[in-house]
Amino acid sequence: MRPFNLSGIGGFLAKQGILVAFALFIIGFTIANERFLAPDNIMGVVRSSAILGVMALGVTFVVISGNLDLSVGSMMSFATIVVLDLHDQIGPALAIPSMYAMVLCLGAFIGFLVGYLKLNSLIVTLGMLSAIHGLTLTYSGGKNMDIADKEGTWFSMFGQSDALGIPIPILLFALVASVLGIVLAKTPFGRKVYAVGGNGTAATFSGIQRARVVFTCYLMSAFCVATAGLIQASRSLGSQNTVGQGLELEVLAAVILGGASLLGGSGTIFKTVIGVLILGFIQNGLLLVGLQFYVQYVVTWIIIILAVWLDVAAKRGKLWSPIA
Repeated sequence: MRPFNLSGIGGFLAKQGILVAFALFIIGFTIANERFLAPDNIMGVVRSSAILGVMALGVTFVVISGNLDLSVGSMMSFATIVVLDLHDQIGPALAIPSMYAMVLCLGAFIGFLVGYLKLNSLIVTLGMLSAIHGLTLTYSGGKNMDIADKEGTWFSMFGQSDALGIPIPILLFALVASVLGIVLAKTPFGRKVYAVGGNGTAATFSGIQRARVVFTCYLMSAFCVATAGLIQASRSLGSQNTVGQGLELEVLAAVILGGASLLGGSGTIFKTVIGVLILGFIQNGLLLVGLQFYVQYVVTWIIIILAVWLDVAAKRGKLWSPIA
């Protein structure tokens, strides 16, 4: 069978297949449950997606630079546990910057291994996923963490309060997305990230310090994870030490859904936001039609496979391999 080319249906699906699938999901969920497009449900989905979204913004830089970060789930658990524990020991005003400093140190360590020692990012971050999980369990003594005086702290404002009728988590998500979107699209550093991800060797010969760019991308990812941990801790004022377990795959799925290539060199912050919302609405729709929450794990896997396939198809302009 002759494969489709860019001028045909195959080429269109290779580029816009995710959006087409999302539109079909929206139509199907709306028919199945009229509450799907209700304003309160939409606001709830966006609010619940804020934590995943903030994490995905940082990982977008890492992926565009041609690397991966599978440690973000464990790192978010660490950030949440640390800030909750320090809240009762030194107060929220000192607990928050202390937590950011610790998480940034983890990001700097990963960035050093990948950027300066040039170790494989998949292996490094997969190993750090386990190491940080162990660090979290050691720090917490294997116990969950809760704030003692939940009624008398202003710490809850980051996850529970509203401003101008908009939940603070959504505002934080929008603020971080706006700042990082400008950094990626309008600054010399953003152009260096694309260059390093597109062709690291050429970028090095053109005078770009590849190691420094990669190192900075992991720092930015760690900062976003710390922010997500702050929102999570503030929303619940207590947490299990495995609260971020499995989020690394959802984050990666959202980034790929947004069009960032696993091969590096392409992607935008705006499209990552769209990818986060696509994943959030699909998961919400599955719950509204009566499917159990654990079905989401299977759907997330399917979405990742579909997104990677379409990413590769967009590169070659065909849905099917020429040798298929």
